Amino acid sequence: MRVAIIGAGIVGLATAHALLDRGHEVVLVEPGAKQGRPTDGNAGWIAHTDVMPLASPKAWRNLPRWLMDPLGPLTIRPGYLPHLAPWLARFILASLPHRIEASIGAIRSINAEALPAWKGLLSSLKLDGHLRENGILSVWRHRSSFAQAKDLLERQRRFGIPVEILSPDDLARLEPALRNVEAAVLYPDACHVSDPALLAADLMRLALDRGAAHVPAHVLAVEPRQDAVHVRTDGAMEEIISDRIVVAAGAWSRSLAQQLGDRIPLDTERGYNATYPKGTFGLNHPIMFEGEGFVATPLDTGDRVGGAVEFAGLTSLPNHRRTDAMVQRLTGFLPHLQAETPAKRWMGFRPSIPDSLPVIGPAGKDPRVVYAFGHGHYGLTQAAITSELVADLVEQKPTGMDLKPFLPQRF
Repeated sequence: MRVAIIGAGIVGLATAHALLDRGHEVVLVEPGAKQGRPTDGNAGWIAHTDVMPLASPKAWRNLPRWLMDPLGPLTIRPGYLPHLAPWLARFILASLPHRIEASIGAIRSINAEALPAWKGLLSSLKLDGHLRENGILSVWRHRSSFAQAKDLLERQRRFGIPVEILSPDDLARLEPALRNVEAAVLYPDACHVSDPALLAADLMRLALDRGAAHVPAHVLAVEPRQDAVHVRTDGAMEEIISDRIVVAAGAWSRSLAQQLGDRIPLDTERGYNATYPKGTFGLNHPIMFEGEGFVATPLDTGDRVGGAVEFAGLTSLPNHRRTDAMVQRLTGFLPHLQAETPAKRWMGFRPSIPDSLPVIGPAGKDPRVVYAFGHGHYGLTQAAITSELVADLVEQKPTGMDLKPFLPQRF
């Protein structure tokens, strides 16, 4: 079949390879150098050990403190609040205990397959060299905060996730540059990639080498007709006619789903980061700074601190005072960073669904259109397994996973 994929971020690129593997003709539709794609500037984690949705007790414990700080880990621009209200209402509902448990089960089901799927994809393309399998750390400033995480750690162990609680000596041996940490955990099976933008560039290059086409254009409309599905664009190729369509446009997917009759509660968590020359942080592992709202990763191309959540839509200008505030908080753990200036600041648009689950499934009006968006903080983590599921849906075959929690019709 001829399949047009709307979106050439990490999910769209992985999907292109899954479809090429099955002998389909692939067209990737995305403007060149699209600004704000999480693929180009995320932390690079394959966080398959995570099991908690954003709507969780941890988030609610920290929410009052975060919202009191306009430059803190989570903020809502006042003018955007009316637009965000329906999303927030669904987020509150997703925070009910039975809904949290359902989300945990669904996150675990897809994340448990995430790393094997990535290893299979990277191996088949001879891109194994992008994977860094030396574990990920979570650290807590105060032991009292760590005590509140013990139920989560026990749940992870029940899921079969290795969790190692570190002594102060263990932590000092692993991360001698780190200060002001009273508790730490190592996830030895967690991993990251060399640099997410480099990985995406290699996936695009190889997709084109394998025969995929790239149409650098904005999609204006998706129109299912009797003969095929037509995609109207603003580019030189004004119309693309395909047997199947995959909508993998991340935070830009909502309007396309609306055209197809599906009202998806998709918004964008704007994330910020700063990247420094390699070795600036002096860290050996990616680190989650629990309760602080940011992470740090020693990528091959530089040391990156990123995170924070800002709700302000797709058109508001970045507020890099948030980036500077995040860096300032990092200096509390890495005091030697005080006088450093980042080589690059960045802001991107995470496609966020209130229950922290992606949308994977056929459009309501026409199963020839398949959705693959809304992965939030797990786009890189879940891209490879999502691509396998989408390839089954495109061929209208049974999937190897229960997709009920991820279907667009759940809303």
